[in-house]
Amino acid sequence: MKNKIQISFLIGTLTILKLSVIARPNVLVIMTDDQGYPEISAHGNPVLQTPNLDRLHGQSLRLTDYHVAPMCTPTRGQLLTGLDAARNGAVNVSSGRALIRAEVPIMANYFGDAGYSTGVFGKWHLGANYPYRPQDRGFQESVWYPSSSIPSVPAFWGNDYFDDVYMHNGKEKQFKGYCADVFFNEAKRFMSESAKKNQPFLCYLATNTPHGPFWPKEEDRKLISDVLSQSRFDHLDDGLKKRLALYLGMIRNIDWNMGKLMKFLEDENLAKDTILIFKTDNGSLLGPQYFNAGMRGKKTEIWEGGHRVPCFIRWPGGGLGEPRDIGGLTQVQDILPTLLDLCRIKPKKTIAFDGISLATVLRGKKQVSEDRVLIINYSRMPGFSNYPSPHSQTQIRADQAAVLWKRWRLLEDRELYDLASDPMQEKNVIEEYPKVVAKMRKHLYKWWEGVKDFANQAQNAAIIGTQFENPTKLSATEWLDVFVDQQGQIRRGVLKNGYWLIDVARAGEYEIELRRWPKEADGTISGPLPDGSGTALPITQAMLYVSGHNHLKISEKKAYQFEGLTKRVNPKDKGVTFTMNLKKGPTALHTWFKGKNELMLSAYYVYMNRKGDAK
Repeated sequence: MKNKIQISFLIGTLTILKLSVIARPNVLVIMTDDQGYPEISAHGNPVLQTPNLDRLHGQSLRLTDYHVAPMCTPTRGQLLTGLDAARNGAVNVSSGRALIRAEVPIMANYFGDAGYSTGVFGKWHLGANYPYRPQDRGFQESVWYPSSSIPSVPAFWGNDYFDDVYMHNGKEKQFKGYCADVFFNEAKRFMSESAKKNQPFLCYLATNTPHGPFWPKEEDRKLISDVLSQSRFDHLDDGLKKRLALYLGMIRNIDWNMGKLMKFLEDENLAKDTILIFKTDNGSLLGPQYFNAGMRGKKTEIWEGGHRVPCFIRWPGGGLGEPRDIGGLTQVQDILPTLLDLCRIKPKKTIAFDGISLATVLRGKKQVSEDRVLIINYSRMPGFSNYPSPHSQTQIRADQAAVLWKRWRLLEDRELYDLASDPMQEKNVIEEYPKVVAKMRKHLYKWWEGVKDFANQAQNAAIIGTQFENPTKLSATEWLDVFVDQQGQIRRGVLKNGYWLIDVARAGEYEIELRRWPKEADGTISGPLPDGSGTALPITQAMLYVSGHNHLKISEKKAYQFEGLTKRVNPKDKGVTFTMNLKKGPTALHTWFKGKNELMLSAYYVYMNRKGDAK
């Protein structure tokens, strides 16, 4: 009898524990790419109709003064860490500066530790190699591509938005259908499977659309094109109309998928207990050319239109009250601490987030402080740099920032705008309000003092030779402070030189293969691709240098002689492989292809494979 009572008690206890886990809400965070505040018909867009996003708008708490970075990677890093880009490491979209510090926990770590199933679907853009991949950062299920766009340099060669190859839990897999449809469908599959296991889920769905290249479904392009053919748009030139049909066509597909997703949540009885957040990653790409919702600026700019974006939060079962606008300055760094509070998750370690929890604000118990000050800062693109420089624009600086306080906007520490009287930010009033400038400048430089020592520390592109990734494929996207991120650049054969910062986890013998084309493209180093596309380059020599590695004995050295390794490149060579022993620890990997007429460029792709212990 006693045993029966004990068993019954145990079962009851387990039931309570199980229910306590199940009672936690699900979390679904959706972030689109390059869709700004104007690209929702509820915000007044004159061309695009978004009935499903409008419906979500009407069901949600709407952060009306919500801000992100003007470029996508910094926003993504800030969303997942709750930290400023200058603190988490992901300050740029490429050039070795798009990586969250390996030691920094992210959203999936917190939720996974709390018993959630975690999944990411779509655009990652925070590293293609260990330890920066989704599966290395706490995501248990992942369907993703690595960089700015689906046809980016680290992505599978030749992806074109239809029937593409993505990474699925660490392995390449081809998926049928249009890119955004695939990501939405995989997210729904993940949520359904989690629900069947009675396990709460964190689902991060980050679409690639409407980021360029502009490849919509034809039916979406045609519908937008038909709208633009109306006489009320005669003031727009034909070239802009064509671009808008492509760009807005992709957003129409997002809206269609949002409708399918919201129906899925209702059909699966998940809507009530799911916190759904819809937001975008930066300002509009084309807004100023046709409609910008009363703001100045676009993507990459620190005008208001570059970083103020929509953020809708819906949780029907969360007791958040009626749908409504919520004012006050808020930012992407607030999302993670807010979700942790709403889901009653206590991090194992105390984290000093740069964002704040908005949980009490969402519950209507308080308002965002009127005196809150925000910093918008990120590094700029390296421009036309052909080799890394300590003076690269990728170096983040305090005087590049936008400072936001109440109605005031201090830009690059030299222009001040009053949004109340000047929403289009046309009149610089910095000389008229010295006290306002002094307060905002004081906040800016206090913030900078807190981040300056590590704001520009470049992260190692990969940790080499681990059981988690061997071989490792490196791409030119992670060259430090040099921009090569699009497959079109590889096709043209851009003459740029860069190097990778890597960390060798285990000393040993490594094979290092230098290639112009990735393996799946199957092209020769000096020739075009098998289909005839791509520029031929008269490459005759491959060179490799690893910092700290000297293959010559002291007695063999000659003054000013290159001390790396050199091999001839034959016309039929697809790759050139060097074998060498590498020491454990951080190092720099330099490569060159040289040829006729003083041709010189670095290998766009390198495959590193640890073969065993040093010989």
